[in-house]
Amino acid sequence: MTEILAQSDCGHAISAFVDGSGPTLLVVHPGGGDATTWGGVVRHLVDDFRVVRIRRRIYASPAGIALPHSMAVEAADVTAVADLLEPPVLLVGHSSGAVAALEAALLRPSAFAGLWLYEPPLPTRELIAGAAGVRARAALDGGDPMEAMRIHMRDIVRVPGGLVDAMFADPQMRAALSPYAAAQIAEDEAIDALGVGIDRFATLGTPTTLIEGELSPAHLRERLADLAAVLPDARVVTLAGQGHAAHITAPGALADSIRDAAARVLRP
Repeated sequence: MTEILAQSDCGHAISAFVDGSGPTLLVVHPGGGDATTWGGVVRHLVDDFRVVRIRRRIYASPAGIALPHSMAVEAADVTAVADLLEPPVLLVGHSSGAVAALEAALLRPSAFAGLWLYEPPLPTRELIAGAAGVRARAALDGGDPMEAMRIHMRDIVRVPGGLVDAMFADPQMRAALSPYAAAQIAEDEAIDALGVGIDRFATLGTPTTLIEGELSPAHLRERLADLAAVLPDARVVTLAGQGHAAHITAPGALADSIRDAAARVLRP
């Protein structure tokens, strides 16, 4: 693995991990962790692709989060890294990283041959966080990052309460989530700040593969269907038996889906 360095429009240094060789995949990782969370998927791809994982600024350095954070900043960071890459590039995004990827594609559609997006939590008909986001911010500012993350998982992502309780009963899980609470709540707010509605994507003709998990929360699948109805060139792929975290539970299946999407858009 090597590392490349880009500079965003505001002068902020953005780094990215690079593995493998071949056609280029630019990966924008999900919230709740850093770029290493996609390591399992990357291992299935590096024999065939050059995989570039952007280190999203709020997760690379959570202590340095400038509030209010915005998806416009995320989009500019993605395009800054893309400018260093030889085309064609398939832009891969997961969860909030998929929202950043969409905004980047809208900002610079010519930079990407195609998009692969796994359940972007867009405010299609209603906000993502809403009142729950206000409670999460209050918990975080009150010095309780674990309660903020609990609210995020239970009331924003809408993971069943029993699963959330089991997750937070695990000391290792709490230790893994706590450092990223500030970033997670900041990006929830940034997505809500986009406002309700996605008509702006009706002009984005980039070929797009939209991924949903068969077992994912219903609202994420509904938001994905709304996006599919707006994008001019989109197809939906359902991962059987998976939810929102297939990068952990089924990295090989996720890699196969990316490989299929790449074959459609990264032709010589």
